[in-house]
Amino acid sequence: MTKIQASAGLVVLCALVLCATSQIGSAQVVARQEVDKNGAPQYRVDPFWPKPLPNKWSMQQVVGIWVDQMDHVWFLNRGVAALPIELVAEGDPSAPCCVRGPELIEVDQQGTVVNSWGGPKFHPKWPATLQTVIVDSKGFVWISGEANEDSILKFTRDGKLVWDFEHRPSPEQAKMPETNQETSYLLNKGRFQLDEVANEIYIINQKRVVVYDASTGAYKRGWGGHGMPLSEVENGPIAGYKWTGGPPPEEKNFVPNLHFVEISKDRRVYIGERGQNRIQVFTTEGKWLQDIYVSPNSPAQRGGCGGMSVPNAPNMAVPMTFYQSICGTMYKMVMSKDPQQKYLFVADAHNDVIWIVERQSGKTLGNFGGSGRYAGQMTFPNSIGVDTRGNVYVGEVDMGKRIQKFAPVLSGAR
Repeated sequence: MTKIQASAGLVVLCALVLCATSQIGSAQVVARQEVDKNGAPQYRVDPFWPKPLPNKWSMQQVVGIWVDQMDHVWFLNRGVAALPIELVAEGDPSAPCCVRGPELIEVDQQGTVVNSWGGPKFHPKWPATLQTVIVDSKGFVWISGEANEDSILKFTRDGKLVWDFEHRPSPEQAKMPETNQETSYLLNKGRFQLDEVANEIYIINQKRVVVYDASTGAYKRGWGGHGMPLSEVENGPIAGYKWTGGPPPEEKNFVPNLHFVEISKDRRVYIGERGQNRIQVFTTEGKWLQDIYVSPNSPAQRGGCGGMSVPNAPNMAVPMTFYQSICGTMYKMVMSKDPQQKYLFVADAHNDVIWIVERQSGKTLGNFGGSGRYAGQMTFPNSIGVDTRGNVYVGEVDMGKRIQKFAPVLSGAR
């Protein structure tokens, strides 16, 4: 072989490698998943998932979802929201439906219940206002609530309490005004995330994120919007704004309500601000990296939903002021489970959709869902999970009271 032939062969080989690398880099998270013209992966609801709950259990507000390492779906079935008409069988056992069921339910990929426990009578410290469930890599189940008397509880998989985060306020402390500099007690510990790499708990409340040791509960660090130290965080209300079809004015502080905290594999921390339609991205030490806006022109939960004013319709059963309170686009978020965590899926209960965001760029690619009661539509989506197969699970609160599974649409599938 001549030097020229060898060089030509090397060029061809390099071109092939480059082409293959390019194809790998642009490959979809789920093989053969269809995407639209903007690059948004496509999903279709599975109307037969999950299977009906057993034992006449009532499906209530699905306020928290977690998908574990076996791709089992755990969800919080908030029974406090049950209406009397939904619990007829409690007074009449012969009635076909229903009774209050366990408040923590685990289902397999087929949607069959494989484990369940929890509720007000299950344990004296069971949260009064359920919010978050997380199943860690060792199989421990972490559950929290939003009420002052609630905290973060760690259970075994079968429901034995092994640790209580505590940090509950005294009755006097519960009446104190907002103090973002206070870390010895917390008025709301409901929205949290585990960082198993560092053995830490991230909690969002008021206008800050605070980090504690996940074994001892000791405070470690915290920060406010755009990485400001806790000493600089504003303790008064954030100014409202008049919604006229555009985004709210910029604000350096976190804008309540803060609705989720997520940590990526590459050690980025994502904080969702329902009051600003914004996700702030940080290092785990609190250095600000990026702002991501999702449907920024939607009315944000800031100053009474942006001062949005819509007159009540005649004979309206529910005042329009109630619907005006369902605003802001940041309710819950989850990342795709590919190695690069390419996508963010953001549950938006104002528009009743799931937004698909490219994680690295922060670009919104598209959405799925839509307001309504039919399969594939949504009423107040407020919890979300994703499994290793690319299925997305969405839980609904308020009067939605269901969990739906959205499966990837595959090319060539019928």
